[in-house]
Amino acid sequence: MDFFWKLAYNALIVPLLLFVMKAAPFFNKKVKLGVEGRSRLFEELILNISSLNRKKKLLWFHSASLGEFEQAKPIIEKLKQTKDVNILVTFFSPSGLENSKKYPYADLVSYLPIDTVYNADKFISLVNPALLVLMRYDLWPNHIFELAKRKIPIFLVDATMRENSARKNILAKNFHKHLYRKLTKILTVSESDAINFIDFDLPNDEISPVGDTRFDRVYQRSLVAKERNLIRSEILKDKKVIVAGSTWYEDEDALLPAFLKLTEFDPNVLLIIAPHEPTVVHLEKLENEFAGKVQTIRFSFLNNYKDEKIIIVDSIGILLTLYFYADIAFVGGSFKSNIHNVLEAAVYGVPVIFGPKILNSQEAIKLAKLGGGIIIKNKKEAYRTLRLLTSDENVRNYKGAISKEYVQSNLGATEKILNEMYNVI
Repeated sequence: MDFFWKLAYNALIVPLLLFVMKAAPFFNKKVKLGVEGRSRLFEELILNISSLNRKKKLLWFHSASLGEFEQAKPIIEKLKQTKDVNILVTFFSPSGLENSKKYPYADLVSYLPIDTVYNADKFISLVNPALLVLMRYDLWPNHIFELAKRKIPIFLVDATMRENSARKNILAKNFHKHLYRKLTKILTVSESDAINFIDFDLPNDEISPVGDTRFDRVYQRSLVAKERNLIRSEILKDKKVIVAGSTWYEDEDALLPAFLKLTEFDPNVLLIIAPHEPTVVHLEKLENEFAGKVQTIRFSFLNNYKDEKIIIVDSIGILLTLYFYADIAFVGGSFKSNIHNVLEAAVYGVPVIFGPKILNSQEAIKLAKLGGGIIIKNKKEAYRTLRLLTSDENVRNYKGAISKEYVQSNLGATEKILNEMYNVI
């Protein structure tokens, strides 16, 4: 059956993939950047490998994009502290690679080549890894088949599998069953994910629920964030600070009217709002929304702060630090399509508010179930929730403590994953 699925994949899927990679650059700048970046992939790889000490083992980490790579960082950084190894990091998407070229713990950063038999054989022969660690879900069959043929261990880490996953459809399930059997270990984020992987008729000793490195990563970053001092203490003195992060227009339609009404009853509230895409148009729309109602100031002009009620964040990359200043957090994306990372707020021990669209996030679902997260469905519920949390310190602290405990109780996945890796390297 392995031969059948390999033949089917290379006869049907690979040609389609190659066609997309040729056609899509005409319509999609991101794909174009990826195609151009791969044009000299092997030449650059040969050049960069020549500078490595090849007596060291090379451990290969692959992520689809930047978000998944964030989950790999705690593992890589701990490895570098405990083992004298080379680290190769690969990405499928340009955003992951472009933002990680200077990652100090990687010895090599590269695109993954398009998943043909020839490319997989050539790439693996060049890098000669002692282990491949795949983050979450980005499995490329020809690379998996080639690694398995060479008996190189393959770990799937931070793995998730929903009960109703499309991978469980009849044809897809049979294909994935044979693909997953090539893996050495599948390390899942929860017990339920492990059970759903076992449904592919995989041996029990291949699958272990060890937790999610996102908790470890967000905790590490929060410790650094606390030292950054982005906002002067006198700005925040005696304020009840609401930080709204990664917001879209749909989120703001529910949140902003509620906050404006809140200012009528509580003069000490302060909103720090960080749009997901702080474009000129979006920033100006926010300013127009509040014009004639309350005063606003952009984050980049905070040196001129004069007790404005709203700080509009006009830069990127500082959201996790901003949540440190929050008494209450709102996480965006939850009124648009998919909620953003709730852990970045919860790690600081604050109540986390979000809209109803959270099915993409097990963390948001769990946080709401525990009581540290609060789901709101409209601006009326947004106001009631904000009014309760700003007026009742006991409720605010109680829910914040739940958030903090949720993160703290889920730390430690990195160590468990490393212990599994140490058994094979």
